[in-house]
Amino acid sequence: MKLSINYKHVEYHKPVEVEVGRHVAKLERLLKTYSPDLLQLRGGFSKNPRTEEISCILNLTMPTGTLHAIGEGPAVRPSCKKAFLDLETQVKKHQAKLRKHFEWKRTRARVRAEAIS
Repeated sequence: MKLSINYKHVEYHKPVEVEVGRHVAKLERLLKTYSPDLLQLRGGFSKNPRTEEISCILNLTMPTGTLHAIGEGPAVRPSCKKAFLDLETQVKKHQAKLRKHFEWKRTRARVRAEAIS
């Protein structure tokens, strides 16, 4: 997976890189069916000067589509966690749609009236 991260008014790049690396490893396990050359993850951390909140914006480009996630929090770690959690749920939903899980409806086993009596 190709990874590029931008920082805007955010200090302490090392802890951010460690946190992002942990979440990227989790994403790579979900996306192991794709070739690593075809996956691109672009991220950006920025600090809002008015509210002092840090926002994390992620864009994941895959051969089958592009996913976007935004996470905001008082510090880098919560905003990163929110954004990656949102992205993971989107990836799972996207893969379920590609597998056409909505077409495979599971039906309940029918209970016979004779068996009840």
